Amino acid sequence: MPLFMVVEHYTHGPGPVYARAAQRGRMLPEGLRYVGSWVVAGSLDTCFQLMETDDPALFDVWTGYWQDLVTFDVYPVVGSAEAGEAARIVRDKRGE
Repeated sequence: MPLFMVVEHYTHGPGPVYARAAQRGRMLPEGLRYVGSWVVAGSLDTCFQLMETDDPALFDVWTGYWQDLVTFDVYPVVGSAEAGEAARIVRDKRGE
């Protein structure tokens, strides 16, 4: 299943985000799976979430639930080994 790194910027600080999450959970639509997350130490105002889905359109549904508190950047990502293999293939095609 494809992986995505979601960068969340809390527009009103972490308090409202954590309060809503405590009340309602992550509110993920069916087919969007949370893998793990990391928050910037100190400020706690930016979160990096690794997620999986076969349907990237589900991000529009999910971010809609949070858009009053969070802005989002969503990036399709691959692991380092897969990236290294892709880079090797590109080099081989160029004859490097």
